[in-house]
Amino acid sequence: MKIYFDNLPEKLLEGVGELSDILDIRITEGEGLKIMVIQAPGPIQASLKDGQGTIQYQEKIHFFRALGVFLEQARERDRFELTEEPRFDFNGTMLDVSRNGVLKVPVIKLFIRYMALMGLNGLMMYTEDTYEVKEQPYFGYMRGRYTASEMKECDGYADLFGIEMIPCIQTLGHLQQALKWGYAADMKDHADILLAGEPKTYAFIEQMITAASGMFRSKRIHIGMDEAFQVGLGKYLKLNGVQDRFQIMNDHVSRVLAITERLGLRPMIWSDMYFNLLANDYQGSLYNPDADFSDDHMSRIPQGVQFVYWDYGRRDEQGYERLYEKHMRLGSKPIFAGGIHMWNSISPNNGKTWMTSDPALRAAKTKGIREVIATAWGDNGNETNHLVILAGLQLFAEHGYGDDISDELLARRLAACTGIDLFGSLNALKYMDEVPGVSEGNHWMANPSKYLLWQDPLLGLLDKHVEGEADSVLPGHYAGLEQRWRECKEQHPAPFNRLFDFYEKLASVLVIKSTLGVTLKRLYDTGNLERLAELASTADSPLNDLKRRIEALRLSHRGLWMSTYKPFGWEVLDLRYGGLLARISSTQDRLADYVGGVVDEIEELEADRMLFDQNGLTDRPLEVNVTYQAAVTASCFI
Repeated sequence: MKIYFDNLPEKLLEGVGELSDILDIRITEGEGLKIMVIQAPGPIQASLKDGQGTIQYQEKIHFFRALGVFLEQARERDRFELTEEPRFDFNGTMLDVSRNGVLKVPVIKLFIRYMALMGLNGLMMYTEDTYEVKEQPYFGYMRGRYTASEMKECDGYADLFGIEMIPCIQTLGHLQQALKWGYAADMKDHADILLAGEPKTYAFIEQMITAASGMFRSKRIHIGMDEAFQVGLGKYLKLNGVQDRFQIMNDHVSRVLAITERLGLRPMIWSDMYFNLLANDYQGSLYNPDADFSDDHMSRIPQGVQFVYWDYGRRDEQGYERLYEKHMRLGSKPIFAGGIHMWNSISPNNGKTWMTSDPALRAAKTKGIREVIATAWGDNGNETNHLVILAGLQLFAEHGYGDDISDELLARRLAACTGIDLFGSLNALKYMDEVPGVSEGNHWMANPSKYLLWQDPLLGLLDKHVEGEADSVLPGHYAGLEQRWRECKEQHPAPFNRLFDFYEKLASVLVIKSTLGVTLKRLYDTGNLERLAELASTADSPLNDLKRRIEALRLSHRGLWMSTYKPFGWEVLDLRYGGLLARISSTQDRLADYVGGVVDEIEELEADRMLFDQNGLTDRPLEVNVTYQAAVTASCFI
């Protein structure tokens, strides 16, 4: 489509040029559809009448949102008038680049372009040690850390669209990778928690904050401090004896806030530690609404910091409302952080994303919360690629500009914001884990596509979960998905063709691997030596076919990774694939020894299978969430 603008500032025109490929437009000097652009206070307005388009916007980000909406409608109708009232002042995402997957700069820019058309105006890069601190050469060593120039390049690009990039670091816990080196020996409370009260700790923190904040134009900074549940209980306890841990936290926060104040920054921290420390009846929930927020306790919490309430599991709107109200006692409106569930898995859990985000965002609007972010964590090796989060980002975006959110709306808007009909394909990836036997929505975050891939074929630590009905349905389920992802791969351009090629190859592996252990155990228990011999040695046996499929999966995964992330961190997944292939070869060797009479039994297959002992086991045995380490062995791991 040819378009030209009347009264469009040069900087915005530059941004439109960056989006022209996605929007499939060509900007001309006076040919095609004319769009009058007006900057004025108030809601977003987009209209087309008598061949004349008009866009009215207040903030830069609103213009790009409006442009996407305008062009979407103009391709369908020759007359319309639309108004959108932004519900949030800050709405964006936090991309975890600390769990091995360090996004390349061009990919960050790709996300920025999509976000601009969605109308999302905030981007945090979660960096534990994956950024450059010049005084500390081992900080982020061999981890793909960002240079200052890389982050400044991204920040400048985001600013083109009115997107605020905010540094997101840690200044208490979650620092195991940074603290594993010798330089940190004197400032560790635990392996991943800094030693509160130690002068060296605060010199180190100042170096981190100075480096991180210097990469961005924003004066806001997220300084972390979540899940440091052992603070004061390690080296601190040995040095100082038993102390009030609530006061340890307050003193630490005060000292870090003195640094941010000196640097002219506006800090925020995760709020869970205060709920944890003030929950007199704490029973494991991160946000106990009955935590003791008395006036005395509130008066002891340092002022001058904004709190970020993160919650990725709650499903009831009233529960969110109650916790928003509880946060108000901390002195200001919180930022809400929801989750696009891509972590500790190899496939996204879009069912849980929808079940938790919808009520959270509705409640935020009811309670006047004006700032929200969607987190995209990469726990346990970042096996799930960040490209899968776009449907979830669209959900946050549409909540930011309206109230009636449907899958039809999300599909239409995501197509307009990416230039591709992606919603149905991305949303369907949930079926890699939401298999028959897993409840709709997958609230318990079952991850069978991960644990059935990695679990050891001889030990079968999860095989008890597959016995019975699942044994008969899983191969067919994954065969159907293999075909589906093949079709998606053929329909979508780069980089999404790579994404769906990976899932095609993963489903292909799981056609065999999902029930392999159960099959081996059954053949062994029934004494089927002929079939065991075939598995052990024949060139066309399922085990040799499986190894070929795994190698194809590894190569596909590597190609996807290298096109998205820096190479650092891929070695972890190479080791996982290599280990899996080696264990299948060892399985063949063990079978050959048995059928050949070298050994009288296979001890691994003699052992009875039991359910994986995880808290909350139900009568739905597939509904467990297992890490790589837990799936592959019951022995010491390193």
